[in-house]
Amino acid sequence: MKLLKLCLAVVLLLLAFYFRTPLLASLRVWVFGFILVSSVGLMSSEILILRNNSILIKSLVSFLILTLTSFSLSAAVAFELKFNLTKHTILNQTPNQLETLGQHFIIGYRNLDEVKKLIRKRAIGGVFITRRNINNKTKEQIKQEIQSLQNLRYSQGLSPLWIATDQEGGIVSRMSPPLTQLPQLSTLVAGEERIEQKRDEIIQYATIHGKELSEIGVNLNFAPVVDLNKGIINPKDKYSKIYLRSISADKNIVTKVALWYCQTLEKYGVECTIKHFPGLGRVDTDTHLDHAELKSSVEELSQDDWIPFRELMSKSGAFTMLGHAKLTAVDADHPVSFSKQVVTEIIRNDWQHDGILITDDFSMQAVYGTKDGIENATVKAINAGVDLILISYDTDLYYEAMAAGLKAQKLDKLAPSMLSKSQKRIEQTKNRLMISH
Repeated sequence: MKLLKLCLAVVLLLLAFYFRTPLLASLRVWVFGFILVSSVGLMSSEILILRNNSILIKSLVSFLILTLTSFSLSAAVAFELKFNLTKHTILNQTPNQLETLGQHFIIGYRNLDEVKKLIRKRAIGGVFITRRNINNKTKEQIKQEIQSLQNLRYSQGLSPLWIATDQEGGIVSRMSPPLTQLPQLSTLVAGEERIEQKRDEIIQYATIHGKELSEIGVNLNFAPVVDLNKGIINPKDKYSKIYLRSISADKNIVTKVALWYCQTLEKYGVECTIKHFPGLGRVDTDTHLDHAELKSSVEELSQDDWIPFRELMSKSGAFTMLGHAKLTAVDADHPVSFSKQVVTEIIRNDWQHDGILITDDFSMQAVYGTKDGIENATVKAINAGVDLILISYDTDLYYEAMAAGLKAQKLDKLAPSMLSKSQKRIEQTKNRLMISH
């Protein structure tokens, strides 16, 4: 029994330090409750034993359990209080104080009332809709919920929110059902060398996505995947699985298919997103769970993996999603998503690209677990020229990121020129979207 209690005390200690990590986002309330109840119960039990037990060894074990449990309880409560203080601070800012930075965040949510409060505060620029938000709902119910969010925005006289989702087709089809479940784009072009013959079929595929997303109010789709399929399969890759999601191994096929797809979505007032720059086809690590490196040279990538990105950047209004792999030939210290050397020097300066850049989810371990953490990553991303920061899985991280941004702004550590250019890009894109639709 003592051994079991000691094991429980160790588990509580681990949970106390990790329950606020993104991996436990969906279980956080329950885990915190478990820590509180178990800690109090275990402490009470051991205090009674210490009072009634004169055997030294048992008393020492009880004292160890009591110490570990007390520390666990204190740590968990401290972390929770710190988060709630940060959240309280953000929610008590005025809309005018939050709007400038708020437009740079797209967040997911688990609580509709919470996200509505953030919209009223002008604290976010967009919302990410995924499976947990639409379970057991009809198209009409989803449409009404999205419209209720936009109505809050319109009542403030502001441009529309970005309403984003992940509807690639295949294994990443967050809105299906109720929207039509389509296979991944690769199935349409498999073994096809004369890709022009598939043009009508691909346009029809994209039409289904564009029409259905537009009908329910989604105006930003995180598709298509333009990472080239390099055939890399890693059993530890639980979520990325680029080999299943990429269109083709052929850069020219990927370019044509992605361009047809994006041009079609734009006709329905839905922006597409090419992902995940600098290309995850060569990366064997899942950035959801670990740090990743892309060790190819810039010259090699320029002639292969980057062709679809550059073509789509120049021939469409596609957003570009920045992945969290480190491009070691350029910046071995930072993931691309907040690397100044990559974003500013390559994309903005060398390529002269003035389109929207959005990060992949900052809830991923490849960002959250870096030495910069989400706070410094947020500031560095904005200063590098990133327009939108995505925090889709763990909404709580938004408050930490926003607090870091506000602090940096107050200390003049956010570049005003970058904020101004980004605001202009965002508004121009929204204007184009509204005109086309």
